[in-house]
Amino acid sequence: MGTTKHTKATKRGACLVILATVAVLMRVVPVNAQVFGKPTRPQVDPPKGAVRQIIFKNCTSCHGIDDYAYNALDRAGWSALIDTRHKDLKVAISDADREVLLDWVASRFGPSSRPFPRAYVPPEITTYFSDAEAQTVLQRACTSCHSVDRVNEARYSADRWRVVSLDMRQRGAKLEDDELERLVEWLGRVKGTNPNQ
Repeated sequence: MGTTKHTKATKRGACLVILATVAVLMRVVPVNAQVFGKPTRPQVDPPKGAVRQIIFKNCTSCHGIDDYAYNALDRAGWSALIDTRHKDLKVAISDADREVLLDWVASRFGPSSRPFPRAYVPPEITTYFSDAEAQTVLQRACTSCHSVDRVNEARYSADRWRVVSLDMRQRGAKLEDDELERLVEWLGRVKGTNPNQ
């Protein structure tokens, strides 16, 4: 009897330790890493001023602004896309608001920009960069366009680092998927912050 009670208590204690570990990991590991198969999405900072008010008044009740980053269109292309996407919704945006919005999207996500990749799914990694390895990759992949100080001074969550790294790869940084994910893990661990940034 005493041994059975001791065994049950030990098993219960082990289960509690496992549950606590899972709970901690769920808070620490980014959601993208928990649910593989979910593509990484862009993160667009809302603009300031009048265009911000127009977007919040006319757009964000149905969709976020992150989806804009999937496109690189001229003003006519943006106008056609807005017409096509909103045709069945009967969205009424004033002509003045539409002009301001078109000015912003065409300047921010125009033909000279690079659209965010629609289908990047983070691969699982099993090996991690040391500080020296990560610094070598940063020097090789980043410094052809800007100084490494720009990276060293930033503090983002791993998810945000992934978005930034994918954007930089679209602009010419030479990073394979596995290498990019190892760099994202290192940046999140060494130069990370809370998940909201």
